[in-house]
Formats: sequence, structure tokens, C-alpha cells
Amino acid sequence: MSSSLLGTLNLTLFAYLVGSLLLGLHRKIMARIQGRPGPPIIQYLLHTLKFYVKEITFPITAGNPLYIFVVLLDVAVWLSALIIGIDLKSSLLIIIGIYVLQKIVEHGCGLSSGSPYGKLGGVRSVFSAAAEVPLFAVVAAIYLTTHSVLISDILRYQELHGSLIFKMPICAFAFFILLVSKSPYSPFGIVKGKDIVSGYMTEHYGLLASLIYIAESIAYFVLLWLFIAIFIGPVVISNPLLTLAVMILLTVILAFINGLTPLLAPHHSVMLQMTIAGLVLCDVLYRLFLGG
Repeated sequence: MSSSLLGTLNLTLFAYLVGSLLLGLHRKIMARIQGRPGPPIIQYLLHTLKFYVKEITFPITAGNPLYIFVVLLDVAVWLSALIIGIDLKSSLLIIIGIYVLQKIVEHGCGLSSGSPYGKLGGVRSVFSAAAEVPLFAVVAAIYLTTHSVLISDILRYQELHGSLIFKMPICAFAFFILLVSKSPYSPFGIVKGKDIVSGYMTEHYGLLASLIYIAESIAYFVLLWLFIAIFIGPVVISNPLLTLAVMILLTVILAFINGLTPLLAPHHSVMLQMTIAGLVLCDVLYRLFLGG
């Protein structure tokens, strides 16, 4: 039990450090694309440490129990996804369900602060959920192809039949759009758009902001790992250095997309994501009724 706990702690620390450095690389590449020098790659780590030692502030308008709880829930959500998805390689359906909880976190962070900017970010979170919840259709398509939703079974299926990215390109594209939407300064990042300062994070400061940064680093690592495991397979996942190299490549691609694409209007963002979700649903129906 102690060795298992130590392994989980090591995985958590590794995910946080790698996720932070990848987010720093993402920001550095975006800055270079836009003709700016940009911060150092370790900037995300520095932000986490900086806010960790600063005093926690509580806005006079904040609902304090919820204001604190949603931040702790944010960390718990992505730690759960890390353990269930990467450590245990359990159900993909559970992972997507955990991801839906993230929408509760974003909504709660926005509403609990009492800030009009935070509230607007929280409302946009619910608005954007209409486009992201249909990702359950991706799980359905994977189940119809591999006859399992367990990540371990999906990896074994790819050992025998090849990477799913070639068999399910539409689903892979839909999941990639999820990566785009969760990466910093995304064209789909309406919940933290600069038109509303920092969205649901506007009023969180000190230790609470540091915990949110930690959760975001782990979330970025988890989502990259899931994309690689589900659609590229064990040929990469079995080699940690190759996995890291693919994560860096995906980060570079995401940085170029976000650096060259402006923030979409909320309704444009949702409609585009809904269109992609509709394509996935058509793929599911084809596999269910015509795919044999």
C-alpha cells in the first residue's frame, strides 16, 4: 500500500512539473509567434510559487465556503482523473464524467466570488458545456469499435489492430478540439477571455490561485496523455521519452493554433464545437447501424 501511495505521489509531482513546463513552453511559443520575447519556460512554475506564498484575499462579495471549496474541488477533480486514467487505466467514461465536474468548478468559481467578471465567466462555462458534454459520443464510438471503455482494454486493442487515430479520425479530431479548448489563450477559451479580465479566476488570489495553477498543470498533462493513449496507443505510451516528445509536439501545434487565431465570440465558439460534436454523433450512428 505504501509503495502504491508513493507511486501515486511521484506520478502527481511528475504530472504537475511536466504540465507546468509544457504550459510555459506553450506561452513562450505563442509570444514568439506574435513578435514578443515572452516569459521564461518556467514562468508557470514561478507563478504557482509566487501565489503560494502570498496572502489569501476574500472579496467582500464572496460566498466564502463555496469560494474555497470550488478550488479544492478543482484539484480533486484532476487528481482523480490522473489516478483513474493514468495510474489505474480505468474507465474512459468516468474520466469524461470527471471532466464534466470541471464545469461545476468553473461555474462555482465565478459565482462564489461575487465579481461581475467572474459571474460572466461562470455563465459562459455553462454555455460552453453544451458543446463539450456531447463528447460522451466519442466514448460511445470508441466502445462500438473496441467493445470496451477501459483505457487498458483500448490500449490492448490498439496493440492488435493499430492506432485508433486512423480508424476514428473524426473522434480523434473532436478530442483534439477539446485539447485546443483547454489550452491557454484558446480561440474557444471564452470562460477566461480577456474581454472579462480572467473570467472565473478574476478574484482568486494567493494560495487559492496557486492551487488553481496546480490543477491546470495536472489537467493539461492528463488531457495530453489521454489523447496519446486513446488515439495513438501503446507504441508511444510504453516509452516515457517518446510520450514526452509527442506531448511537446502537441504543445507546439496548440501554441501555433492559439497564437494565430483570435478569441471567438461565445456563440461562434459553441456553434463550431457543436458542429464537431454533431459529426461525432453521425459517426456513432454509422458505426451502430451500418458499421457492423
